[in-house]
Amino acid sequence: MFLAIRELKHGKLRFLMIGVITVLIAWLVFILSGLGNGLSTLSAATFKNMDADYVTFEEGARSSMSRSLLSESLVEELESQPSVSAASAMGATMGTVINNSDSNKSEKVDIALLGINPGSFLEPKVIEGKPLQTNEPLEVIANDTLKKKGFKIGDTLQIEGSLEKIKIVGFVKNETYNHLPAIFTTLDEWRSIQFSAPGSDKGIEKPVNAIMLQGEKIDSEEINQLFNNTETVTKATAIQGMPGYKEENGTIMMMLAFLLAISAFVLGVFFYVLTLQKSNQFGILKAIGASNRFLGRAIVSQVFLLSSISIVLGILLTYGTALILPNEMPFSLDLKLVVLYALLLLGISVLSSLVSVRKITKIDPLQAIGRME
Repeated sequence: MFLAIRELKHGKLRFLMIGVITVLIAWLVFILSGLGNGLSTLSAATFKNMDADYVTFEEGARSSMSRSLLSESLVEELESQPSVSAASAMGATMGTVINNSDSNKSEKVDIALLGINPGSFLEPKVIEGKPLQTNEPLEVIANDTLKKKGFKIGDTLQIEGSLEKIKIVGFVKNETYNHLPAIFTTLDEWRSIQFSAPGSDKGIEKPVNAIMLQGEKIDSEEINQLFNNTETVTKATAIQGMPGYKEENGTIMMMLAFLLAISAFVLGVFFYVLTLQKSNQFGILKAIGASNRFLGRAIVSQVFLLSSISIVLGILLTYGTALILPNEMPFSLDLKLVVLYALLLLGISVLSSLVSVRKITKIDPLQAIGRME
């Protein structure tokens, strides 16, 4: 470490340039991870937030709410299973609401209308107003992002294409579904909107899209064998089944993978060139007794120190950038992701320095002394 610090002090300009490039790479990695996490949160925040372990869909629905239709009567049968501690049904549909308040009479907003049973484990915590009531089917709770569009508690909303009118009585936080703000209503009210057309329920009694299950030791294969026409999957699999979720995350992850690979190549080349420029000095050090291990440790320590400082600066820049990004941009920095990518960048930087270490082991002290003469 002593030799590494002395070298960093001696070649300030060279290492400053490498440090700036590393900072920019780290900054870009964290920005992309924040955008990717923000998109995935916007797409499936409701599924991620719900306190469920497994989800039962209709067989063949491929873990998609829009392709699944089950009877709510299945809830009691599923709850009777010894491995299931609780079960609750859910319905989801996309729609457009018109705010009938005086100030926003003509405003139309796309929303996700989610039907749940009031008081169940699927109902999110209200941050303002009151929760859903079974005896008040026209009352709903909405995601707080709608407040930025002028919606407030007490507003009456007209659902486009339907005669139904609903009233906002509470707001919840971080509840979005398929990139749209979620509005939670009772299952009965959701059914009256979703299946208003005759025959759209396919003759199923009290239809729902899926049934959420609680229970850590649920055997999904056993559930599927016991109940015909069902497909039980983990919550993680259900999230992957959200429209566009897998594709969005796949695109972001591929961009991050290419960025990390490019950063490894760039950093490796930089340190390799520096090693070539200093091969004479390394040869002299080997001639006076410095071992390959000592010199290799100096190079790795140098890279580790420079990369650590650069990554920390990249994180600070990312948090600073997050403060000035527009609210409409889906950006979410997860601390776990920040730590993960910081360790990945640090590991890549250290591994890229091993090319330089290998070059040092091949330096011949006698040839280096000859070149010095």
